Amino acid sequence: MFHVKQPEDGAGTASFSLDDAPLARELANLTARRRALDVVDVRLSGETRILTVSNQKGGVGKTTTAVNVAAALAAVGARVLVIDLDPQGNASTALGVPHTAEVPSVYDVLIDDFPLADIVQQSPESPNLFCAPSTIHLAGAEIELVSQVAREHRLKTALEDYLRDLPQRLDFVIIDCPPSLGLLTINAFTAADEVMIPIQCEYYALEGLSQLLGSVRMIQKHLNPQLHVSTILLTMYDGRTRLAQQVAEEVRSHFSEQVLRTVIPRSVRVSEAPSFGQTVIAYDGHSAGAVAYKEAAVEIIQRGTTRKEEGKP
Repeated sequence: MFHVKQPEDGAGTASFSLDDAPLARELANLTARRRALDVVDVRLSGETRILTVSNQKGGVGKTTTAVNVAAALAAVGARVLVIDLDPQGNASTALGVPHTAEVPSVYDVLIDDFPLADIVQQSPESPNLFCAPSTIHLAGAEIELVSQVAREHRLKTALEDYLRDLPQRLDFVIIDCPPSLGLLTINAFTAADEVMIPIQCEYYALEGLSQLLGSVRMIQKHLNPQLHVSTILLTMYDGRTRLAQQVAEEVRSHFSEQVLRTVIPRSVRVSEAPSFGQTVIAYDGHSAGAVAYKEAAVEIIQRGTTRKEEGKP
């Protein structure tokens, strides 16, 4: 307890508790959440779930979400493959996987029919975490795919062959898409069962979302009837602002079944981690951002298990 002396003509002393400070409450909450994660019961569904992380609006934390959710899933025991379909290769960087021009990559799988097994690398972060890297060559794949046979299904075919021949089953495949609806993203949608959409808690959060949902419906109709939006994750959340709260409320009102309870806060640690070739889970696993991604991963697992038990897709 701290005591603050009043002026001599005042009414004595006033006191306040450090426990009343916002920072102390925040730290106590974070500690409680860490402890809860340490004892959480995680039951994997026993099937390989394939999720495409997509949002045509840039800057929403798409790649950040893909790699950190993947790392968080691996941290609780799931075997996870990240397929980097973005020519920028940011997911490969964050997972610490080499992706120079000479490295065999997703480009070779899509254009030259390389087996996916020939390009997959294990991330140094975890024995449970793997990556199919992207290289700069992928930037030209959109044009080269136009003339390919079964151009929309090339990733799906390669992934099915890879999963069939694996000696040990994967629990999750997470596909990181470029922020556009081209043939790379269409390949991702065709290969996946689920779509995860990160939405930034900012003014333009829902801009372009209707277009993305329209694209999903188009893929459902013509290429992949199993595809559905299973997960929406609110990112870059700043609870101090009324705007962030309003955006979260609006998204939840429209997509109540898909939006995770977990929100990802704005975090310096999350932003710093890729510059060290790491996810935030490895870089600072006790930070608020890391804890939030771990909570999101647990929720994704639990929702999938519940849907399976209820017979839902």
